Amino acid sequence: MKQFLKYVSATVVGVFVVGIILTILSILGLAGIAAMNTPMTAVSKNSVLVIQLKGSISERSEDNPFAELLGNAALTNQGLDDIINAIKRAKSEKNVKGIYLEAGTFAGAMPATLEAVRKELEGFKKSGKFIVAYGDTYTQGAYYLCSVADSVIVNPQGMINWTGLSSTVTYYKDLLQKVGVDMQVVKVGTYKSAVEPFLLSEMSDANREQIETYEHEIWTEMLKAVSKSRGVSEAKLNEVADSMALFMTADQYKKMKLVDKIAYSDAVRPTIASMMKLDNPDDYNTVSVTDLAGMSESEPKGISGKQIAVYYAVGDIVEEAATTGFNSESQIVGKTVSEDLQKLADDDKVAAVVLRVNSGGGSAYASEQIWHQVMNIKTNKPIVVSMGDMAASGGYYISCAADYIFAEPTTITGSIGIFGMFPNASELLNNKLGVHFSTVKTNAFSDFGDFSRPFTEQEYTIAQQYVNRGYELFTKRCADGRKMKQDSIKAIGEGRVWTGVHAKKIGLVDELGGLEKAIEKARIMAKAEDASVVNYPDKKDFLTSLMEEMTGDSYADKKIKENLGDYYFIVDNMKRVKQKTGVQVSLPYALRFNL
Repeated sequence: MKQFLKYVSATVVGVFVVGIILTILSILGLAGIAAMNTPMTAVSKNSVLVIQLKGSISERSEDNPFAELLGNAALTNQGLDDIINAIKRAKSEKNVKGIYLEAGTFAGAMPATLEAVRKELEGFKKSGKFIVAYGDTYTQGAYYLCSVADSVIVNPQGMINWTGLSSTVTYYKDLLQKVGVDMQVVKVGTYKSAVEPFLLSEMSDANREQIETYEHEIWTEMLKAVSKSRGVSEAKLNEVADSMALFMTADQYKKMKLVDKIAYSDAVRPTIASMMKLDNPDDYNTVSVTDLAGMSESEPKGISGKQIAVYYAVGDIVEEAATTGFNSESQIVGKTVSEDLQKLADDDKVAAVVLRVNSGGGSAYASEQIWHQVMNIKTNKPIVVSMGDMAASGGYYISCAADYIFAEPTTITGSIGIFGMFPNASELLNNKLGVHFSTVKTNAFSDFGDFSRPFTEQEYTIAQQYVNRGYELFTKRCADGRKMKQDSIKAIGEGRVWTGVHAKKIGLVDELGGLEKAIEKARIMAKAEDASVVNYPDKKDFLTSLMEEMTGDSYADKKIKENLGDYYFIVDNMKRVKQKTGVQVSLPYALRFNL
């Protein structure tokens, strides 16, 4: 028996060791292949840029050429930076004759990201080059982009999801009561509804008002764009949205001018060849977004050695980087970002800084530290903010001191308010689980914040006073940065969310536009027309990205997301609860559009 167990143990250990060796060799092999994957240096004649609308679009691309090999292709994460750069390069590259938009399993993006891509496509089209779009099924976000095409093709059995916008907020009050947990809340701001899901069972009137306002403004921007491209009135597009367009026939889509052609996918190449005046559909070449985005600039840059530093601040604002739990999303770590910005302030090569903000906020303390470094930069060189999908609450806090602020029309910003949230689990612990606590303390507030007991009235008062001071500081920072009276900021504050269009009207931003406009503004302000553009912080290297894809929380989170699909937002919301305890300057909730 001992001999048998000895052989079994040796076999198990051997298999385990071989598995580790094979894994290491596989990783090294993939890394070697990636290293040999050199960027394209020249574009072949008669080329077409293929943009596959699948997965989702994030602020920056991932440095991982094997992303699709390691998971569901529907979860592919494309970078807005790569897509924009590829379209720009295609516009100026004489060998690229057009763009083919292929609508697939497109999970979409926030409205401002889609708007930025669409504007770039419009600019490409104005250059005289063509755009062709094909889809078996067009999600609303995909159709919004593809509607700019010269020829929009739908499969004979295809579908177009054009339904309008909706936002869903999940409420946990009744669940928490059943479990025995009470959320103790202090806040400032009528519209600061981040705490509502834990206090109410349905949406408040104030929250409904602000959601209806910004949804209407975003939908209006989308209607204008599609109406102009398709030659269909906004009223007609609204009528389509109210008619369950998803289940209409392809003939109906064509009759309503939503598409130009009904055909199967094998008709795409002949259509493109015809637009290029080629007799043979196989006579044109294709290039990918990665191919063009990875090409080096042909024109000389940085003759003076000066830089325009573009710093990406993306994700929730936190004091420390998360090391456990499901935290695959980007984070703005207060200490790290502050140190990075200080280096840019001290770097003589950096003529100006563009702070690209895409954040719904987070820690009030971390936001203040980043604000301080923005002010530090401002004393030495120009700093311009470019707002992405969101620059709200803490995201606006770190933006408000900039010399100049750009936002997209559909950017979500504002939400100038503050709250604190502290869980009380005494009912759960004492009455449901039978767990009791006895505390010995030296001073009155030694056990402040202990989740095993509720706040005393005095503790509530002290916490509310602290939040009030935080709101006074927040509104003062905004008033000083925007050169407005503090009372004026409070009048448009109260935690209310605004779109970029509205934010410009009330003075929270200076101009509507994307990242390119912000970079050009920074050049002008710094008088550094020939400065090169350098992005910060550096992207994760390939091996780091690969390991995150294959192991740990990132991998687990992506698999949960893959299996839950549209219902992943429930996990995501609960994931944020822990992050939002304490004092926060954060969006009212996790925004979720049906794009």
